Amino acid sequence: MEEGEYESVLCVKPEVHVYRIPPRATNRGYRAAEWQLDQPSWSGRLRITAKGQVAYIKLEDRTSGELFAQAPVDQFPGTAVESVTDSSRYFVIRIEDGNGRRAFIGIGFVDRGDAFDFNVALQDHFKWVKQQCEFAKQAQNPDQGPKLDLGFKEGQTIKLNIANMKKKEGAAGTPRARPASTGGLSLLPPPPGGKTSTLIPPPGEQVSVGGSLVQTAVGPSSGGATVSWPQPRPATTATTDIWGDFTKSTGSTSSQTPPGTGWVQF
Repeated sequence: MEEGEYESVLCVKPEVHVYRIPPRATNRGYRAAEWQLDQPSWSGRLRITAKGQVAYIKLEDRTSGELFAQAPVDQFPGTAVESVTDSSRYFVIRIEDGNGRRAFIGIGFVDRGDAFDFNVALQDHFKWVKQQCEFAKQAQNPDQGPKLDLGFKEGQTIKLNIANMKKKEGAAGTPRARPASTGGLSLLPPPPGGKTSTLIPPPGEQVSVGGSLVQTAVGPSSGGATVSWPQPRPATTATTDIWGDFTKSTGSTSSQTPPGTGWVQF
């Protein structure tokens, strides 16, 4: 089914008056003051419909909807609809009966807003018709549309100023300043979250050094903690021959001198 078979309603006004108008003597336009405005020839409802690209101004009975007259409009503004020169509420339309007969009649609205809506409805319809014609032309000839030329013209140059561009501190490719070191030595900072280990235990505690228990003591002069070297184990009451077996004793049968320690009691 083609688009022209559908009919849409553009505007409906409940009250409009129809006037007989005298022939136009000059080309200066129609004047509503020359009509008998207090004696309209007919009053009823106005309805504007669209079928395809043509709009139709229909004058209908308020109650029954019977068609009184119809004015097809194929162009606006044009000869089918003209405004009068002395008022914005009155227009002259060209009606047709379908048999080739035409006549010009005057119509008028009581409310000025109704006249404004009548005018805008026709303007919007033919604005849409114009857009549809342009789209159809572009679809048939897509290469004839305007193209955007972004190329350089002959002799055209472009200038870039990058002298004032500064890199942010810490950005990629920017070397960071190293902290100054004392004495020409570069000290590495401690690892994050790490704890420094205490090499010297508190005074009075025992630590294991080389398998032996060592007790720390506080030096009177330095005021700090010092580490005492391993002390010889206490000797037993056994008498050992220096030239004999180191493992023999007379005081205790269970204690033995560790080999290689060098601690011998005379």
